[in-house]
Amino acid sequence: MVDLSVIIVSWNVRELLKHSLSSLMSADTSGGLELEIVVVDAASHDGSPDMVSEHFPGVRLIASKENLGFSRGSNLGAAASHGRYLMLLNPDTRITGDALRAMVRYMDAHADVGALGPKIRYPDGRIQPSRRRFPTLGVALLESTVLQPCFPRAKVLESYYVRDRTDDEEQDVDWVTGACLLVRREAWEQTGPLDEAFFMYSEELDWCRRLKALRWRVIYLPSASIVHYEAQSSTQVQTERHIYFQSSKVLYFRKHHGTLFGEFVRLFLLATYLHQLCLETAKWILGHKRSLRVGRIAAYRRVLASGLRAPGRPL
Repeated sequence: MVDLSVIIVSWNVRELLKHSLSSLMSADTSGGLELEIVVVDAASHDGSPDMVSEHFPGVRLIASKENLGFSRGSNLGAAASHGRYLMLLNPDTRITGDALRAMVRYMDAHADVGALGPKIRYPDGRIQPSRRRFPTLGVALLESTVLQPCFPRAKVLESYYVRDRTDDEEQDVDWVTGACLLVRREAWEQTGPLDEAFFMYSEELDWCRRLKALRWRVIYLPSASIVHYEAQSSTQVQTERHIYFQSSKVLYFRKHHGTLFGEFVRLFLLATYLHQLCLETAKWILGHKRSLRVGRIAAYRRVLASGLRAPGRPL
């Protein structure tokens, strides 16, 4: 029986995917941990599918002809898997030590835990925040907006990022980020797959909220650790990253807090981008770094043109 199915959705990060798969192949799986790896390639044009076929013949490769997005790709991989546990894993990650075995062992010992996330580190060893409380309106208006640098220690953000608890403390949390998310198959089947209306971003937040509504626990387990290079796919399309992140935020609030709440968040976020557009235009008029301003003006115009309505497909 397969114990753990690792599902990786990859888009144009060939070398990082290669290193991630190598780390999985060399991971400590002693104790009879049976591992299955499924790679869903989202129409990469950098040779990723050929690399997987050539260097990792034991990996199941699902090569899509279109960019499915994280949710659809993960659901496709999950449907093709057989493990008692599913692990959604980003391709820009590296498994270290006995992380896989430690996470599965913990889940085996705690039957009420539906999902689990490990401690995540940046390549330089710094801890990458990966545990969260459910976002409030204050979080929606501050997180990843032009206002966040103005209020870096705002109480709503301190609470959201769980900064009142240490990174070395095993703890129940509301949700963990999808860079590495271990899920009990029974919990996956009860909760249902990821909501494919989220092309990327907030899909794990939405899923964990649905999971906890069914009274499953979500655990942050610092005794297991991985490395995450972070946003290596999405940084290739910076403007689209803004659109996907913010439109997914709007979708989450509309889904869980109502249409009016979601619409308020959408209009507020659009207002912040309009403010930035006006500021960049004024700097261009004054002749300040005009080539830089041209790129930013174009990006903000695209964000505004999107209306921050979740596209559900590549832009």
